Amino acid sequence: MAYDSLHKLSGNDIMPDLYRFMELILSPACLVCGASAQRGADLCLECGDLLTLNWPACPRCALPVEHGFQGLCGHCIRKPPAYDASLSFWRYRAPLDGLLMGLKYHRQLPVARLLGRLMTEHLSDTSIVIPQALVPVPLHVSRLRQRGFNQSIELFLPVARAMGIPLLREVVIRQCATSSQVGLSRSQRRRNLRGAFLVRGTLPRHVAIVDDVVTTGATVNELARVLRRAGVECIDVWSVARADEPHSTR
Repeated sequence: MAYDSLHKLSGNDIMPDLYRFMELILSPACLVCGASAQRGADLCLECGDLLTLNWPACPRCALPVEHGFQGLCGHCIRKPPAYDASLSFWRYRAPLDGLLMGLKYHRQLPVARLLGRLMTEHLSDTSIVIPQALVPVPLHVSRLRQRGFNQSIELFLPVARAMGIPLLREVVIRQCATSSQVGLSRSQRRRNLRGAFLVRGTLPRHVAIVDDVVTTGATVNELARVLRRAGVECIDVWSVARADEPHSTR
């Protein structure tokens, strides 16, 4: 029975302490601190304010830059990536890092619902050109079996549904069980990913690769190279978060 209905039926017979108790157990809890959150939000106002928007950022790779900086970052000038533009919603800092780790390693799927809703709200307030399809970074079948889900799909499925964009789950596969990227340098990550992805379906002219976190950009760059060879003309990269430095690890 909902709290409002309980209140109406019981009149003044229930003590105020019980009212507060019922309100507490029927209210959603913040996924970060456990405090009472706004209904349907799964995030309290205080923790929501701690999420750091990724702005300003390089328009090509979404690397955070200093305020007042305009144009491409130095890395994109020296060696442009295989994709055309990037959109990372937040910087990979607390409490977002903990939320994403909870989703990825502890199956906290409500995190995907929360972040998917917030990303949809951000996209509705922007004027970017919407791609014809979203392509999640695929997991190898062995990793998928171990984890039980692809975090990139779970995070961007709410976005795809809300905006009416096809999410192509099986057009690209990860044909090699690459070792973990954690702790590897940029060059080591590139070598680790060679030949990892295979396109086995038809793709539209304009797509966005979607992933949870972009660190060095090696994974999304390799996938973009494969998509480019398959005939995709315009490639964006959308990620939940962007690491501050291109040489950091995830």
